[in-house]
Amino acid sequence: MLSGCLYAAIPPDGSPTPAPSREPDVDGAPAGFEDFYAQPLDWSACDGSDAGSYDCTSVTAPLDWSDPRGETIQLAVIRRAASSGDAIGSLLTNPGGPGASGYDLIADSASFAVGQPLLDAYDVIGFDPRGVGRSTAVSCLDGTQMDAYLYDIPADPRGSDGWRAELTERNEEFVAACETNSDGILGDITTDNAARDMDLLRAVLGDRELHYLGYSYGTFLGATYAKLFPERVGRLVLDGAIDPSVSGLEVGTTQAVGFESALRAYMADCLDGRGCPFTGSVDDAMDDLATLLASVDAKPLKASDGRMLGADSLMTGIIAALYSEDSWSYLSQALSDALTGDPDVAFQLADFYNGRIGKGLYQDNSTEAFRAYNCMDYPVDTSQADKDASDALIAEKAPTIAPYWDGVDVCESWPFPPTGVREKIAAEGAAPIVVVGTTNDPATPYAWSVSLAEQLSSGVLVTREGEGHTGYNKGNRCVDDAVEQYLLEGTVPQDGLTCAR
Repeated sequence: MLSGCLYAAIPPDGSPTPAPSREPDVDGAPAGFEDFYAQPLDWSACDGSDAGSYDCTSVTAPLDWSDPRGETIQLAVIRRAASSGDAIGSLLTNPGGPGASGYDLIADSASFAVGQPLLDAYDVIGFDPRGVGRSTAVSCLDGTQMDAYLYDIPADPRGSDGWRAELTERNEEFVAACETNSDGILGDITTDNAARDMDLLRAVLGDRELHYLGYSYGTFLGATYAKLFPERVGRLVLDGAIDPSVSGLEVGTTQAVGFESALRAYMADCLDGRGCPFTGSVDDAMDDLATLLASVDAKPLKASDGRMLGADSLMTGIIAALYSEDSWSYLSQALSDALTGDPDVAFQLADFYNGRIGKGLYQDNSTEAFRAYNCMDYPVDTSQADKDASDALIAEKAPTIAPYWDGVDVCESWPFPPTGVREKIAAEGAAPIVVVGTTNDPATPYAWSVSLAEQLSSGVLVTREGEGHTGYNKGNRCVDDAVEQYLLEGTVPQDGLTCAR
């Protein structure tokens, strides 16, 4: 399931030295966990940070939220102080994934994560959820092994028994490494636990209510928080929503159709511009791309670093570029070069998606954490009839993507049974929750935002007409004003507000 959220690396900007922490809010702490809620925070300069406005700390949380005397984990937290020097409170953020680093999002890209008015008014908080990055983390393969896991091309033909057997063996080796190297935390890497951790963060930061901006998977984390703690919901904005009621199989099916739609939008734009590697109609161009993918599948292309680009890695690069219109020019370059036998730019896009920064080097553990969360949150789909129906729908609605979408689910080999449930979330009693959806979002299709806003008893839908993943801080003033007026002033947008391109 490709529920990730990609973000650009933008240098941090400056602001005044952070103010001291507020007293922890211990009211309503779960029985037995009062000491966790009362813990003081020891803020210090962040590693590698040269801006006085950023400080960091670590928060101790229980590994198992049903056992206050059990093992503990650490949650890495970064704070960018309000530029005004007089913060409304804390604004917690999550960039998605699951598995993306919220710490890195704020450390490297605070002004990409939130607009300047929010940077002025809030202490903006980034954190790595349990299992992720600088927090107590899932660990599986070393970098060389990860290169092989993500990029090696199976020896047998796509779809054959041998092909499936090889992918199954890879998954089993991956899972065994995760179990060996993750110090017993895999069974507790769930969104439910991460939401409980987020309430702990709210409390130790001294906030009585949670103000939160979550993107992509971060919408599921935020909605889960609202389900568990509706009385503590402050101002929540959920951008690029995941529908909590759909199965893993439905997620994959809907995303395949969404990426095909985004790919057609890219093709239309490409054909209208200069330097497009395709000609004719959109249908003609999609047929030519399908031919390119089949050609690379049959005869992989050798890159300058010696790696071989197969159709799966080329598709990963295509998907990476479809998250944002700003990346479409790179996609044109990648496809143009691939048509002439040069896969380097395509590999750059695939590496960006996978967080690969060099041979055997990865910037974080997002691949491992992504799988860990999804395998615990989504019950494994076992109905062959449902799988056949999904395959038929993808073949009909996403014919270019379809041949490269199916694979072997790593969760079939996961060592712990999933504990997550797929159900609608109402969060009765919560304050208004703003849901932002983009009409041609490929990763979290617009229908999911509509559905989540309808499920939530206090849901308010804001629609951005356009392309790309998520809607806030993407250049649409209407969306930005709606989100910022709510987070800054509590002014609830009109339900159903539509923001044109």
